[in-house]
Amino acid sequence: MKIVQANAGALTNFEVLDFLRSRGASTDPTRVIAPVAPSEFKVYDYLVQSAVCNQTRESINEFLKRCEKYDLANAEKLNIINIRPSSLVEIDPIIEECEKRMKSEDVEELVEMVVQVLPEHPASVGIERGTDVDKISPDQELMEAN
Repeated sequence: MKIVQANAGALTNFEVLDFLRSRGASTDPTRVIAPVAPSEFKVYDYLVQSAVCNQTRESINEFLKRCEKYDLANAEKLNIINIRPSSLVEIDPIIEECEKRMKSEDVEELVEMVVQVLPEHPASVGIERGTDVDKISPDQELMEAN
């Protein structure tokens, strides 16, 4: 492997996940075979449980293209890609001096664009739609109490 440019910039969580997958990391129980360090498996396990697991290079590139008009810093773009905020409350701490730099309509538009372009984690889709397996209905709670 030849290093083209060392420390060329920060990596998104997607790029780290992609790299770990290319090295053989997976949720397969036969992890002993893969040439991946235990610490790398811990990082892999964390990233697979985040919204990053459904992201693609195309979705990230689309986001970067569409967010140019908001004049965000590279660190802000990186954090938005990694965290995937889906509300104003989540995006406000990511953007430095958000109230001064952007109108509230622009922030709302940015959040809507993030939700459209960057895919969410499948587990959060189930929770929002009420299909969470661990969710107990009020009727089940009454039956268990008796």
